[in-house]
Amino acid sequence: MTDSRQLAESPAVALPRQSATAPGAHASGERDPFFDNAKYAAIVLVALGHAWEPLREGSRSVMALYMAVYAFHMPAFIVIAGYFSRGFDGRADRVRRLVTGIVVPYLLFQVAYTLFLDRLEDDGDTYIPLLEPRWLLWFLMALFIWRLTVPLWKALRWPVPVALAVAVVGSVSPSLGGDLQLQRVLQFLPFFVLGLTLEAGHFRAVRRRAVRLAAVPVFASAVLVAYWAVPRMDHAWLFRKSSAQELGEPWWTGVAMTVGLFGCALLLTACFFAVVPGRRLWCTALGAGTLYGYLLHGFLVRGSRAWGWYDPDVMHEQPAAFLITSAVAAVGITLLCAPVVRRVFRPVVEPELTWLFRRPPATGT
Repeated sequence: MTDSRQLAESPAVALPRQSATAPGAHASGERDPFFDNAKYAAIVLVALGHAWEPLREGSRSVMALYMAVYAFHMPAFIVIAGYFSRGFDGRADRVRRLVTGIVVPYLLFQVAYTLFLDRLEDDGDTYIPLLEPRWLLWFLMALFIWRLTVPLWKALRWPVPVALAVAVVGSVSPSLGGDLQLQRVLQFLPFFVLGLTLEAGHFRAVRRRAVRLAAVPVFASAVLVAYWAVPRMDHAWLFRKSSAQELGEPWWTGVAMTVGLFGCALLLTACFFAVVPGRRLWCTALGAGTLYGYLLHGFLVRGSRAWGWYDPDVMHEQPAAFLITSAVAAVGITLLCAPVVRRVFRPVVEPELTWLFRRPPATGT
């Protein structure tokens, strides 16, 4: 992220500012390009996953790639979000960033997505459920809740095991309902708490040459395992938005799947960080715009399906169509992260709202 405001926003997403004293900053005060590269790579995976959704049916290979990506791309985002949330302590300036960077964009886009999706579905009775996040907005709701709990996790002796236990409880609790997307809040929680516990040295450790070399066969193995699992496993487990009972499984399956998927995601996330370049690249600056890409690309994804921009049946018959679709998704999300898009949409994605907050008290000399 290289814009003047130096926001470390990620999709999924709104991350705290990466200042000179933040854990991802260099000693010189410059931003660490590694995290911006990681956020850009992750948002491209998000776009690819959404572009592949209509192509999954009838293609075991596409479904395998889809499942392999969904096994780790959101956990990776959430680990980064937790890492950059370590300094949240309820101080006034941090609460202000929480409101302007998460709460306000959530409310604005909740209204926008509700109106947009209802129009696509020709639903004349428009109801805006502010506590039921529409589609991809669940992440902003979850991040808001997670960040408020940061002091609690920092006070615990074993925060990650406790968070994993909370996730297990969520996975076997069908009574949670859809409000606040609590299933996802609880089931993805261990990754956020893990990020809170990490130090810069942990990221350096997974970026060693040996880990980078091992990452390639691990990813290849993950795709092969996903290919094997396609007819044997409900891919809805990867969304973490339902309990075991809601997926038609006994309660103890939720315990096993929560722990197993956590381990799988942890391994693949480590490999993902291992292959992310640590130097400044052409795409590094785009890491500053991942929040914009995340929030805006949903309109294109859902609109393209309703407007008939591509026919999955035709694409299954043309092998090159999958590659073309992937390329269009990658280019599209890249453009949505560009500086010109950030300038246009900044008032709704990063509003200042100076009128809403008290001025900080003047400090004495």
